[in-house]
Amino acid sequence: MKLLVTTCALALAPLAAAALPAVGDRVGTDPATATTALEAAGCMAPRFEAEDGKIEAKCHDAEMRKWEIYIDPESGQVARVKADD
Repeated sequence: MKLLVTTCALALAPLAAAALPAVGDRVGTDPATATTALEAAGCMAPRFEAEDGKIEAKCHDAEMRKWEIYIDPESGQVARVKADD
């Protein structure tokens, strides 16, 4: 039984590392709150800028893949998540 639990945990580890904020998650609108929430969700070292009426956070995940997280400036909710090209 212990082997099964260990094997399952190892199999799910890559999925946990790839976790990012999801559309609808509330991360906030001020930089300090948004940084804390984004980093807790796996979006490390976010940098913020305005783009098309949204707050754009550029960050990377644990595997150093780059992401763009778009945040609604009124609600603080994630509106879109996309890989940075």
